[in-house]
Amino acid sequence: MSQMKTLAVAGALAAAFSGTLVGTASAQEMEKCFGVALAGQNDCAAGEGTTCAGTSKVDYQGNAWKSVAKGTCTTMELPDGRMGSLEALDRDLPKA
Repeated sequence: MSQMKTLAVAGALAAAFSGTLVGTASAQEMEKCFGVALAGQNDCAAGEGTTCAGTSKVDYQGNAWKSVAKGTCTTMELPDGRMGSLEALDRDLPKA
């Protein structure tokens, strides 16, 4: 399971940084992808009680986003059949 998370994160990072390998990707070539960041590795929007970047509490938290290369969000392969989303999700939210 841990190896699956590592592979998912590696794939997400590869997709996110693929534009930087051949040049700097502009902001227009990136998009917010919800539900793909590991705990504490989100870029922003982690729900009530959080301030922003690095504040997600659980892996793949549905209301936390990560910047990824445009067009890759909804095709990322994540553990347990999860998919990234261009909108906040109600899944994998921290327990109150």
